[in-house]
Amino acid sequence: MQEKHGLLLDTAKSPRAIEERSFAIIDALVPEPRPYSGRLWEIARRCIHTCGDCSILTDLRLSEEALNSGLCALRQGCTIYTDTRMAKEGLPSRRLSPLNCRVVSLMELAGLDTQAKAEGTTRAHAAMRTIKEQLEGAIVVIGNAPTALLCLLDCLRQGAKTPALIVGMPVGFVNAAQSKELLTKSIYPHFTLLGTRGGSPLAACCINAMAEMLLRHKPAGFIPNALN
Repeated sequence: MQEKHGLLLDTAKSPRAIEERSFAIIDALVPEPRPYSGRLWEIARRCIHTCGDCSILTDLRLSEEALNSGLCALRQGCTIYTDTRMAKEGLPSRRLSPLNCRVVSLMELAGLDTQAKAEGTTRAHAAMRTIKEQLEGAIVVIGNAPTALLCLLDCLRQGAKTPALIVGMPVGFVNAAQSKELLTKSIYPHFTLLGTRGGSPLAACCINAMAEMLLRHKPAGFIPNALN
């Protein structure tokens, strides 16, 4: 620590040092026993780091089953669908390219404006209907649009194939909390944050944490779908 104008400043300067220092602070702020441990704590801790708020632990819902399903999909080079371009930008290629994963923002699909206007709904809702036949084995990351999450759940109830993982963390005051409550009552593998809090960065950070888990143990001659 160093003092400057009466303030104590941390001496961590490099990105890696700052991240490691941040995680150490979070570990100290949330002493054991914690709501999550092991790999699930890595996910939870990165969520706290992303939003700067330890209180989200009360509403964070993670499961080992969902984690294992998501890790398996990433190993196999799955497609990751995001509801916004912001969420896509939060998934850097340095983490996902080595896993041969493709990230697609639903907002980049063609014809969304016309389709949404014709259906009287949002572009996110229209986009989710567009990809409903492509969900099997994919990861769906929703950080902004409750309409996308509600549409996804409807599609699954109507017989669409189940994604490997749903990260459902839409933020807001209109159906955000309700859509996530419905997700928690479903049988589909998911991570979520109850209530009105959420956002694209928070949803994306869950995928980044899982990718880091896989890349940390990358062997020589790494082949993504050969990882155990």
